[in-house]
Amino acid sequence: MKNRLRFHFAYILPIRYPQRFIFSCLLILFGLLSVSVIAQTMPDDLRSLTVVGGKTLPETAVSIGKQFLGTPYVPNTLDINATEQLVVNLKAFDCTTYLETVLALSLAWHDLTDKQNQAQLNVLFRNYLTKLRYRNGAINGYASRLHYFSDWLRDNERKGLLKDVSGELPGCLSVAKPVSYMTTATYRYPHLSDPAIFKQMADTEAAISQQSFYFIPKKNLKQAEAHLREGDIIMLTAARPGLDMKHVGLAVRQGNRIHLLHASSEQGEVVITRYPLTDYVQWHKRLSGIRVARLKAPGTQPSPRPQ
Repeated sequence: MKNRLRFHFAYILPIRYPQRFIFSCLLILFGLLSVSVIAQTMPDDLRSLTVVGGKTLPETAVSIGKQFLGTPYVPNTLDINATEQLVVNLKAFDCTTYLETVLALSLAWHDLTDKQNQAQLNVLFRNYLTKLRYRNGAINGYASRLHYFSDWLRDNERKGLLKDVSGELPGCLSVAKPVSYMTTATYRYPHLSDPAIFKQMADTEAAISQQSFYFIPKKNLKQAEAHLREGDIIMLTAARPGLDMKHVGLAVRQGNRIHLLHASSEQGEVVITRYPLTDYVQWHKRLSGIRVARLKAPGTQPSPRPQ
């Protein structure tokens, strides 16, 4: 009987009290819209993130990076939309989205004037994520995303966000390596079925292929390891033809050795390598060595690139 009475009450409320009914509906609708807006502008996982900043950007990056330990590895999270737009996902990463997220949060935190202002942190974070991920910091279609890490590194060094220090480390070599992986493996990249986008990526590959760069081959890693710093951006170069970098992460110190903090496809989550970076690279036949970059404080002028 109680359930039946409640039903009749709900049924007659719109008829007897139309103003109250409309007002109640508006309140519910406003509440739902508010939740939707908050979810889009301030993800729950960002609100719950406790940022413990360091004295330097690299220290902050390591601190933030470790908070994501155990976060699942999920590939292709940036390709969920028909048109290119900023994707923010703090609940699943591949190696690139993990690194970009950690760096963007670190840069945003150091720019933040009021460390308690979550809304401002969110805006700065999204701005830096866009700046890191896209050529010239602007979203202009699929090809504007910095897919190749050689391209990513050069573009972000030009923006003044980081510095490529590979050429300053002992044992480094200068090489030029043609890249063609994306346009020769189009089955992995559905967007390349569009001829215009395919041409844009082919042009990008041609430009990258003409650029030389410094890297530390795996045989020289032992002598370079002593010069690596915690918080360095580590890019693991690919041994296979047509591909520049195969994996990325952050350098962290465990005891007196450098390990890699990264989103691991092998282990299915964000982890710190069990073995030192030098051993990790040596044991992986698909890796040829590393490149190294360091975050720079915002506003710092880019350093000249070694010739």
